Amino acid sequence: MAVISSSVVPSNQLPVHRIGLPGTRALTVLVAFDAGARNERPEENGMAHFLEHLVFKGGEAFPTYKDVNETAERLGGVLNAYTSHDLVAFHITVRAESAPQAIDLLSDFVGRPRLDAEELDRERGVVIQEINRAYDQPSVVAEYLIDRAAFGDHPLGRTVLGPEENLRSFTREGIVAFRGRRWTGARGGAFLVGNLEHLPPEEELVERFARFPALPEPEPYAPVPDFAPEKLVETRDTNQSHLRMIYRPEIAVANARERAALSIYATLLGGSMGSRLFEEIREKRGLAYSVYAADHAFADVPILQLGSGLESAKTVEAYTRMREIVDELRDEGPTEEEVERARAYGAGRRVLAFENTNAVARYAANQAIVFNEDIDPDAAIAALDAVTFDEVREVAAGVADNLAVAVVGPHTADEF
Repeated sequence: MAVISSSVVPSNQLPVHRIGLPGTRALTVLVAFDAGARNERPEENGMAHFLEHLVFKGGEAFPTYKDVNETAERLGGVLNAYTSHDLVAFHITVRAESAPQAIDLLSDFVGRPRLDAEELDRERGVVIQEINRAYDQPSVVAEYLIDRAAFGDHPLGRTVLGPEENLRSFTREGIVAFRGRRWTGARGGAFLVGNLEHLPPEEELVERFARFPALPEPEPYAPVPDFAPEKLVETRDTNQSHLRMIYRPEIAVANARERAALSIYATLLGGSMGSRLFEEIREKRGLAYSVYAADHAFADVPILQLGSGLESAKTVEAYTRMREIVDELRDEGPTEEEVERARAYGAGRRVLAFENTNAVARYAANQAIVFNEDIDPDAAIAALDAVTFDEVREVAAGVADNLAVAVVGPHTADEF
């Protein structure tokens, strides 16, 4: 059983959450803020991710990227970060005995980044290469297209990396202003997950996490508009195509039980080798090597995404049959046996994932910052175990025949 406690740093209102996990020798320290791409203004698109890169260039006690990287290696640690539409997060996983040094390192360069102007210009070119590499990958382009097809000009329809022209225009002053507007303690959190036996005393924890500045409450995110899905195709003369589809299920995203039921529905639809999509699209018809369904919940909207990478000549047939499978589940409902199997598989996958302290930390950050909900990993597993057949059938019935479509390959929009 996980052991959970929380406190707040008085100077900046940053919550510090501790999740003790029995039977591990590892500790993950993760700090996250409600400062993802969703919170960018149009001209700032890409700034949240660019700032993530710049933070690693050093802080006060560890003033250069070399100091940061070599210190992490001396701790035997794995140091990284991620930016999504929802969050920006920085994390290090170490052996538990290195907890004080890991907290000192992360809180220094993340809480007190130098954001050196010379490093900004140097890193700008690196991120532009990252952007250009993404557009060389058709599967990534399909992800970009489906977001735009589902959300249009809303921030959720933009890429996390942003366009190259934005990267070329960012100034240090603008980046510092974005950080001051979004990296607010009250909309963030520090998460200490795993073996907590070697954590420094409370006063030292407060001192370390007080390195983050006190900032005012940020402005709210732009709410998602009504669903107005599009069909977008990037025509490429290739033998392989990449198909993406997004539905907007009729669930209350603030209801954790309904989100859990959506997760089990997505599992039985296309989340395992026993799912309907895998059995029908790959095994019976041989239309695709890769086919899947996945659910995701933003703070105010859920999505159900289907995808496939397949031979271009079979794309339209696969698209048609994938839609039919969703329609069949809506009209006829799932069977009790497949709900039971999907529930066992979904909960089992969650159990296995939570053997990793970093996975628990990421889950907790999303729960606390995006949904303001319970961060207990045991409760997350129990929620999946508790999903009923009727709840999944209700989710299936609420997936309307209205969807966004994106395709990269030798196609035109009128084929779909």
